[in-house]
Amino acid sequence: MEQETASLDILLRVALWIFPVYLAISVHELSHGFVASWFGDNTARELGRLTLNPVRHIDPVGSIAVPAFLIFLGGFVFGWARPVPVNTYKLNNPNRDMILVAAAGPLSNLLMSIVWAFILKSGLLLLQSEPGFALVLIYLGAAGVVINSAIMMFNLLPLLPLDGGRIVACLLPERLRESYARTESWGLPLLLVAVFAGIAGKVIWPMMVGAMAVSTYLAQVPTEALIAALRVLLGQV
Repeated sequence: MEQETASLDILLRVALWIFPVYLAISVHELSHGFVASWFGDNTARELGRLTLNPVRHIDPVGSIAVPAFLIFLGGFVFGWARPVPVNTYKLNNPNRDMILVAAAGPLSNLLMSIVWAFILKSGLLLLQSEPGFALVLIYLGAAGVVINSAIMMFNLLPLLPLDGGRIVACLLPERLRESYARTESWGLPLLLVAVFAGIAGKVIWPMMVGAMAVSTYLAQVPTEALIAALRVLLGQV
């Protein structure tokens, strides 16, 4: 019976993480496609990628296999979705518009982190009157804050093919842009090495803490409440 209860606890914690994860991924990619469409490139719309359906954005390797393997190892967890295709030649102002298209994804994660922080706050306010429903809000909110902060900061790293790399490429002088663009072929292998070596986590974690601090400050969520919820979600209590 105790083993069954422990399994149920694990399944419940996984379920509380899954919804914020795939919502974060879907909205991130949808934001790229929507902004690209706004500035003249309808490629994502024509391919049916302007949707919140996570199935349209999931990459079997980056969204499932790699994160699952990293969770098994117990280290820093990251992954990626299937990128929304953008044809820069169709954008009204390719250089300027591509910066906005790339920034749209991380910005959407910042906004979602703030929304999740307010959901967490709502759970704290309802804790005495509706404890069951309140706990669901608290745990979902905490997971949403952390996940969106992680995705935002990971994607802002100045490496291709990440959003931060796209922004840097557009800001570079023309003579340097081509050389920088050639680094995209080894960008993902470099990221994988950084993750397994523990470097990525050390770089991103301080940035995540800053992002989470912004969200919880705006929603007036006590830091200790977020930490307590995360400890439960991670099975540390």
